[in-house]
Amino acid sequence: MTGITHGGIMTEIRLYNTRTRQAEPFVPLDPGNIRMYVCGPTVYDRAHLGNARPVVVFDTLFRLLRQVHGADCVTYVRNFTDVDDKINAKSAETGRPIREITDETIGWYHADVDALGALRPTHEPRATDYVGAMIAMIEGLIAKGHAYAAEGHVLFDVRSFDSYGRLSGRSVDDMIAGARVEVAPYKRDPMDFVLWKPSAPELPGWESPWGRGRPGWHIECSAMAHELLGESFDIHGGGIDLQFPHHENEVAQSCCAHPQGQFARVWMHNEMLLVEGKKMSKSLGNFFTVRDLLNRGVPGEVIRFVFLSTHYGKPMDWTESKAQEAATVLRRWRGLVAGIEPAPRPAPAVLDALGDDLNTAGAIAALHGLAAAGDLAGLLASARVMGLLEQGMGDWAEVRQQSDLLEALVQRRQEAKKARQFDVADFIRNELAQAGIELRDLPGGVVEPNTSADQAIQWSQGMTEDELERLKGADGSTDLRALIEAYQQHVARRVLERLE
Repeated sequence: MTGITHGGIMTEIRLYNTRTRQAEPFVPLDPGNIRMYVCGPTVYDRAHLGNARPVVVFDTLFRLLRQVHGADCVTYVRNFTDVDDKINAKSAETGRPIREITDETIGWYHADVDALGALRPTHEPRATDYVGAMIAMIEGLIAKGHAYAAEGHVLFDVRSFDSYGRLSGRSVDDMIAGARVEVAPYKRDPMDFVLWKPSAPELPGWESPWGRGRPGWHIECSAMAHELLGESFDIHGGGIDLQFPHHENEVAQSCCAHPQGQFARVWMHNEMLLVEGKKMSKSLGNFFTVRDLLNRGVPGEVIRFVFLSTHYGKPMDWTESKAQEAATVLRRWRGLVAGIEPAPRPAPAVLDALGDDLNTAGAIAALHGLAAAGDLAGLLASARVMGLLEQGMGDWAEVRQQSDLLEALVQRRQEAKKARQFDVADFIRNELAQAGIELRDLPGGVVEPNTSADQAIQWSQGMTEDELERLKGADGSTDLRALIEAYQQHVARRVLERLE
C-alpha cells in the first residue's frame, strides 16, 4: 500500500477506477517507477478550454505522485496525435505542409499549458515517430487472430475479445443497437474498428504489409504506451468523452497484443466542462480557447484555480464570477506569502485531501484554513504541490489593478459609509456596477474592484486610433490591463462629475 507519511502516520492514496467503478487504494506496480499515460491533443488548432481540464487534473496527480514517491520515481507520458484527417484538411485548405502546421500547433499548446502552470510530462511522443511500432502491433494482432486485412484496411475483430465493453459498461450488441456505426462492406462486424487505412497519393502515408497507408487513431496510444511504459502500467487518464470508443478500443488492442500484461491497472476520467451552465458550443457563442482567455487578461493561475475548485469527477462550470473570485483569493494569498520561505513539506490536511481521489476542492478549503491560521509557510508549500503560488506565475497579481481616479472614488465611498451617508455610498456602488465594475468588500476594510474586460473592450470600440495606439504593448497588440485602467479612469471621472 502506498501513502503519505505525516509524523509516522500513513495516509493512503485512493483513486476512483473507472474500470472497477469504485475508489481503491492506489498500489503501484513498482513504487520506484510509477507510470502514467494521458491522452494528449490532436494538433491541428489551439486547445479550447475543455482540452485544458485534463491537463490541469493530471498535472496535479503527477505533482502528488512526485511528492509522495520522489520526482525521479514517476514517469508521465502525454502524446501528440500529429496524423489525423483534420490536420490533412487544414493542410489542403491552407496549402501549408503538415509538419509546419503540427510544429506550430505543438508550440501553441506548450505555451498555453505552460501558462496554466503545468509541468512538462516526462515524455511527449508524436504519433508519427511510432508508426513502425504500430505496424508491428497490428501484425501481431493479425497473427493472433484478433485482426484481419480487407481492401487495404486492417480492422480489429471486436468479437474476438470477450471483455470488449467492460470499461464503458456496454455490451457489443447494445452498442450496435444504440449507436450509429459506420458499416463498411469490408467489415465482418459493424463494431470492428480500423487499425490501418489506405492513403491517397496526396495524403501522408507509410509503407506497410497492406500497402501504403496510415494508422487508425486508437492504435496510436496503444503502441506509444507499450513502447514507453511497457505491457503493464499504473494509470491511464483522459476526458470522459474518450472512455468510449477510444479507451475501450485501446484496452482491446493492447490486451490482445500483449495478453501477459495488464495494460493500465487504474483508469481515470475527468468530467466535461460547461460555460455559464451550458455546454461549450460555437453556436452558443461560448466557445473559447485557452489563448482567448489569456489574451483577455485572465491569468493562467486563475484558470488553474477555477479548474481545481471542482472535483475532477464532476462537471466543471466555468463562469466569470468564479474567475473573479479566484483572482481575489490568489492575490490575497500572494500578498500574505510575499517574502516567506515555504515549509519543508505540504500540510497534512492538503495532502490528505489530494490523496482522497484527488479532492482538489477539499485541498483548497484546507489552504483557506492555513491562511486563516497564519501558517503562511505551510500555505505556500501546500499551494505549490497543487501548482499554485509558483514563482514566475504571479506577475499578474503585482500589476496595479486600479486607476488613480477609481481609487479616489472607492475612498469617497468608504468615507460616505463612515459618515452614514449610505445614499452616496450606494450611488457610487450602483453606478460602477452598471459600468461593469463590481466593488467587493473584503475583511479588514479592503475593497477590491473587479472590472468586466468585455465592457472595457466594447467601450474601446469608440476610441480614436491615436487613443488606441497609446494602449498598445510591445508586440503591437492592445494591452488589456492598460485598456482596463483607461476604462476605469473614464467611468470613475464620470461618476465623480455626477457627485459634484
